[in-house]
Amino acid sequence: MARQSSRFDYYKSRQIPELTVLQASLNDFSYDRHAHEEYAFGVTLSGRQDFFSGGEFHRSPPGNVIQFNPEQVHDGHPGDGSTLGYVMIYVPSAQLEASFADAAGCERAARFHGSETLLADPELRRAILDLAQWIIQRQGTRIDQEHALHRMATRLVQRAGKFQPSGRVSRPDTLLLRAKEYILAHLEANLSLDEISQAAHLSKYHFLRLFRQQFGITPHQYVLSCRINAARGDLETGVAPSVVAFRYGFTDLSHFNRRFKRIYGKTPYQYQRSVI
Repeated sequence: MARQSSRFDYYKSRQIPELTVLQASLNDFSYDRHAHEEYAFGVTLSGRQDFFSGGEFHRSPPGNVIQFNPEQVHDGHPGDGSTLGYVMIYVPSAQLEASFADAAGCERAARFHGSETLLADPELRRAILDLAQWIIQRQGTRIDQEHALHRMATRLVQRAGKFQPSGRVSRPDTLLLRAKEYILAHLEANLSLDEISQAAHLSKYHFLRLFRQQFGITPHQYVLSCRINAARGDLETGVAPSVVAFRYGFTDLSHFNRRFKRIYGKTPYQYQRSVI
């Protein structure tokens, strides 16, 4: 019997519209390397989930939790020849800041970033799956869903131990942050490497070397990822895919479709229909 093709189902929370759940079944699909603006919390349900992130290759068997910080670069694909099933919840930083700070007893922990990408943690897994099921099945009150988020944030801080404020930001970090801010402020413009490296006060050579070293992708890949993330937001508000494609500099709708599908598994039109 032939295996079914890969499937991607997206759900928006009716209680907390900023939350998105992906329920996926992968056979013949591999994600391009990319990053999201939100936190992403996933649980591998079946098969094995293989991915590269943070300079390491990871293998996630059923039951494991995957956690990506905002803008953490990663890819992903089935790893053992069987169908990969998993759920992933995308959570904007603002939805977790108060919980992180409360769990750590430190207001500066609001921007907490986990150091673990692959976790075997039944308590965290249960909270993620509870929230995912409430959203998929359109159940639970807003406070139910907020409590699941709080459980997730608290467990992550507990695993990290005592919160330690980050040290002084290095000069390369500051310069690259300027570049990222410039990119995000000019997503609809015809960006060039010269403009971005100048915004960072770096030569093009040093900018390219530092950027890839710091973020694991090229500036071109980062710009593309940011444009796809912004396009996703526009699609969720009902903007036509053809308008979105033009807005963010894609050659045509076909080009936009290909790029979007390599990150979200669906064409822009299919994604829009699933969340509106």
